[in-house]
Amino acid sequence: MTEDAGAGHEDTSDGHDDADAADVEHPDHDDPEREEFGHDPVDHIDARAGMAVADLVAEYGDAGIGAADLHEAVDVTAELFRDDVTTLLGLAGAMVPAGMRALVTDLVRDGHIDALVTTGANLTHDAIEAVGGKHHHGRVHAPDSSEREHDERLRDEGVDRIYNVYLPQEHFATFEDHLRAEVFPELGEEVVSIAAFTDALGAANARVNEREGVDEDAGIAAAAHEHDVPIYAPAVQDSVLGLQAWLRSQVSGFSLDALSDMSDLNDLAYEADETGALVVGGGVPKNYVLQTMLVTPGAYDYAVQLTMDPPQTGGLSGATLDEARSWGKLEKEARNVSVYADATITLPLVVAGALDRLE
Repeated sequence: MTEDAGAGHEDTSDGHDDADAADVEHPDHDDPEREEFGHDPVDHIDARAGMAVADLVAEYGDAGIGAADLHEAVDVTAELFRDDVTTLLGLAGAMVPAGMRALVTDLVRDGHIDALVTTGANLTHDAIEAVGGKHHHGRVHAPDSSEREHDERLRDEGVDRIYNVYLPQEHFATFEDHLRAEVFPELGEEVVSIAAFTDALGAANARVNEREGVDEDAGIAAAAHEHDVPIYAPAVQDSVLGLQAWLRSQVSGFSLDALSDMSDLNDLAYEADETGALVVGGGVPKNYVLQTMLVTPGAYDYAVQLTMDPPQTGGLSGATLDEARSWGKLEKEARNVSVYADATITLPLVVAGALDRLE
């Protein structure tokens, strides 16, 4: 039985079974119809020694996710910096203590910014460096102590900490002396706009910087004064600069008019042919820049936002620029992009890349 058990089972395979199986496993598919998808493969960044910023930004354009957003931000910022675009810069956060002071100063001096909206804190730190003070590298905490113990030690030593930057408190005393000696006397007993106040601050910064031969540049407010670029600080009272202005108002007729600036800023936007917004951080500067378009016939044609705040909380700082379009702050056809990363990293890259586009 075993001898020919398989003898009656003739192999009738002609080789087609394997072919049929292959057809099942690898059928010929027609490409599906797709409206959104296009053949545009992500490339891989080539980072090499000696690369220029423009070369690196170009590599970002071939990549995806945040790199692609940053590349788009460079393109849009280059449009913002065109001479025929009226550009407002919103500057929040600790940009001056972090080392962005010269960058912003150059944007003002080179005519790329038509108005600056910032915080009283940034103007305070700008003035401190203009009259001889300096921010210093620090650390979040010492290896032998907790963060709280570290900050208690700094307080005892008279040093203020801004994350990993230190500022000795005597620089604030020098700044306050500067205001009393050089700024407030120029303004007298009048009620003035905040822009007039920041202009007087810029003039004083430039004057003292030159007179005292300060090594550091006279800075942002001085450049704005020199080039007739208005600086608006709508929440100036939320700063040492604002505290000193309030103290002055208690012993003199000097005070600040918080509403008069809005006329000049709105007029600037109203009369512009094309407008752009470069928004660094959020808060009051961001909203003050964007809300300007609510009282003009048009809206922003270009907008770039550099932030780390998420939109999910519904807060202004994280609100997307697309959301601003729903309010009429951006044109429907506006070019806009948001980059979600530390602005002390992204701002220099975006500005350098955009300036390269203009050459």
